[in-house]
Amino acid sequence: MKNLLSLIALTLCLCFAASADMQAQDYKSAAGLRLGYPWAASYKTFISESSALEAYVGYRGYSGFSWITINGAYQIHKDIESVDGLQWYFGGGAGVQLWNSEFFDGGETTFTVSGYLGLQYTFADAPISVTADWVPTLFLGDGFGSGGFGGGYGNLAVRYVLNSGGK
Repeated sequence: MKNLLSLIALTLCLCFAASADMQAQDYKSAAGLRLGYPWAASYKTFISESSALEAYVGYRGYSGFSWITINGAYQIHKDIESVDGLQWYFGGGAGVQLWNSEFFDGGETTFTVSGYLGLQYTFADAPISVTADWVPTLFLGDGFGSGGFGGGYGNLAVRYVLNSGGK
């Protein structure tokens, strides 16, 4: 857990240090935190005008269980014309969860398939992008890390814009 928090802190420090000339209204990539289920360090980059790739690594623990999650997603963004800087997006992705439990010996691995539906707002005068999304997830595997469908996943993400243009 301490190593994960150190990695997140280091990532944020590097993001702030590496940025010089930022225009957040139209950005190519951003890094930050997904705050929700799970908490995660996130990197998002646009590969075209409306298509983005997001990767995130997170941690979650409760009731004697904990896991590290590694996920990737492809998202399609659409402008909401009535509000500058606001977009809605949808997409899909996959991930892997590395489970541990105080009730069982050892750990287990679970694979996931997820959908994404959300809103993104990028500030015009600050290099910050904020998203809120719903991430329904199907868990694949057997053992204590599996469990079928999870419809309660989602996040509020805050990202610092690393470079502008190109989106």
